[in-house]
Amino acid sequence: MMKRRSFLRSGSILSLPLALNGVKVGVFSQTIFEEIIDPNNDRVFVLIQQNGGNDGLNTIIPIDQYDNLANARSDILIPENRIIKLTEQTGLHPVMTGVKELYDQGMLNIIQSVGYPNQNRSHFRSTDIWNTGSAAQEVLATGWIGRYLDSIHSGFPEDYPNSDFPHPVAITLGPTVSETCQGIAANFSLAINDPTSLSMIPGTEGQELPDNPYGRELTFLRQILSQTNEYAEILSGVAEMGTNLSPLYPEQGVNRLADQLRTVAQLISGGLQTRIYIVNINGFDTHANQTSASNSTVGIHANLLTDLSQAVHAFMDDLQRQGLDQRVIAATRSEFGRKIVSNGSFGTDHGNAAPLLVFGSCVNPGMYGENPTIGSNVDPSEGVEMKVDFRNVFGSILIDWLGASETTVQSIFSNVFTKLPIVTACSTTPTTELPVETAVSVRAFPNPFLDNLTVQFKTPGGPAQINLIDASGQRVAVLADENYAPGEYTIEYKVPDIPPGTYYYQFVNGDFSKTQSLLHF
Repeated sequence: MMKRRSFLRSGSILSLPLALNGVKVGVFSQTIFEEIIDPNNDRVFVLIQQNGGNDGLNTIIPIDQYDNLANARSDILIPENRIIKLTEQTGLHPVMTGVKELYDQGMLNIIQSVGYPNQNRSHFRSTDIWNTGSAAQEVLATGWIGRYLDSIHSGFPEDYPNSDFPHPVAITLGPTVSETCQGIAANFSLAINDPTSLSMIPGTEGQELPDNPYGRELTFLRQILSQTNEYAEILSGVAEMGTNLSPLYPEQGVNRLADQLRTVAQLISGGLQTRIYIVNINGFDTHANQTSASNSTVGIHANLLTDLSQAVHAFMDDLQRQGLDQRVIAATRSEFGRKIVSNGSFGTDHGNAAPLLVFGSCVNPGMYGENPTIGSNVDPSEGVEMKVDFRNVFGSILIDWLGASETTVQSIFSNVFTKLPIVTACSTTPTTELPVETAVSVRAFPNPFLDNLTVQFKTPGGPAQINLIDASGQRVAVLADENYAPGEYTIEYKVPDIPPGTYYYQFVNGDFSKTQSLLHF
């Protein structure tokens, strides 16, 4: 049974009904990755958790193994003429048209056969392994993000938030948070759902507490309540400043993952300094009715993949329209794949490895690894063989995207880590369906800013002006005003003594104009 201290430290009893776009928000603690403190690093990572165990063979379909797949799962296999081809060897489930568009734009990296050695097919144990980064035979009490944070912020949660770290480092959308952030002494996550918990210990503020287990737990709880109130105020303010521009989002309440990602885009747009977001899509434990008995292209799994594809497509489109796409990488995760052979109930049972998808303008597009090999006579218990350890995927993102050192990542994953080529130079190539502003790719950082502001932009040439405007619409400063040759430019600006508050940078280049909000402390 979980000890009371562990229960309190995990943030499980606190809840506050903080909602953005109708989605409940849970907040990870305000600690922050050391490398993210760099004001020039405003990159964001979004983890999309496919809870239940996604059937990878009906998601990323190995066309070159189709005949043997038909022998193993003829009742649920997607008809070959309905598969969306990515290459002659590999294709997508037919509902994943949005993902196909991202693939065509060079914004998708597919990593084949991801898992871990000696797969445990229990939902609970496998999820625990993905959370902690442990070996299959090893039980760890800390998450791999929690271990990273412990190495940098050993004093947490004392003195947080503060002037250096005013915002939470990570946010999870939903009622619970991942144990990935469990540290040695405390969980670096905090769930915020129910306001009644804020009155659990009324009248204790300012009172001297006894130096005993009760007093220490009450002190900790009081501290968490204070942090919760501060973060709630920050998130509400940032949400008001943020926006969404994509018309591709489904109607609110129809696609919960899309609702969550819409909120993430809104918070990024509003200037939140948070670098880690975790969102969830449930329902992938498809033991029965994964497909319809009469049509394998519809059913529970098709509905889930529709939601995933629509949500990610709209999210990436939103980021592109706001010039934020070069700041964000998103990746899927599921605790295991499914067995190769269907189970006779138009479903699949717990298996081993599955493909993992990484989205963004700054990912190495295409596929990493080969299609899984499907034999002509597959054992009913057989799953897809693991070829890529999930720790290599997320460790590589920590290094190449968030700036962690390879030595640190090696220590987090007990020296089993090997870096993969997931992140590459960012692409700004626009498509005909995107507004012209994406070709300019203008951005300002850090956001929020204090003493210095940097604006980077790409121009086809001609007169360009960058203005800093206050909330009343008055121009505070001119950051740039000259005729530029085609190319990419960086403007460094020393901020004058101006009051804290909301400001805007306005970029004008020929017929193109973009205005984006900034928060000044």
